[in-house]
Amino acid sequence: MPLPFLTADRAFDADDDIALPFDDHDTWRRPYRPGPWRVGAAALALLLASFVLLAAVIITATGTLAGAAVTFGLAALIIAAALRLLRVGTWVSRNGLRHVRMLSTTTVPWHTVSGLRTVQMPVRWLGLPRTVQGQALVYVRRDGEQQPLLTDHSADFLSRVEAFDRATDTVEAWNAEYAGAR
Repeated sequence: MPLPFLTADRAFDADDDIALPFDDHDTWRRPYRPGPWRVGAAALALLLASFVLLAAVIITATGTLAGAAVTFGLAALIIAAALRLLRVGTWVSRNGLRHVRMLSTTTVPWHTVSGLRTVQMPVRWLGLPRTVQGQALVYVRRDGEQQPLLTDHSADFLSRVEAFDRATDTVEAWNAEYAGAR
């Protein structure tokens, strides 16, 4: 007897009349799951923020409100950085590509993308200044500018080759579907 709730492994029937969340191509979505390095770093940052908040409560109890305000502000900054770290990556929608970095976001409409390709090149290891030889999904604009979107040594794909291949295939499929729709 099948269970009445939906699971991720359940095959959806063609006669289901429910609108699934991923059916809306107008919303921005990440075509892959965040990697364990990214999630682990954000979890450690939130753990640090909890200790800073505890320190802020102790400072507040001792009566120095200026120090407590600074400590609460530091905790809020750490929490905001952890949440932004979870948003970093490549996002797609019917409107184009969105490359979210820690301090900036770039949105490129599909009609300005002339192609996507996976290339061997020096890539940053976990976003640090050290570079290693790896693969990157590069988008090429119509004006000739090239920009790497995904790398196999990023916090999302380090030691996850299959996930990198699936993500590049998914982004290329979005490009194939919407690059011609202008």
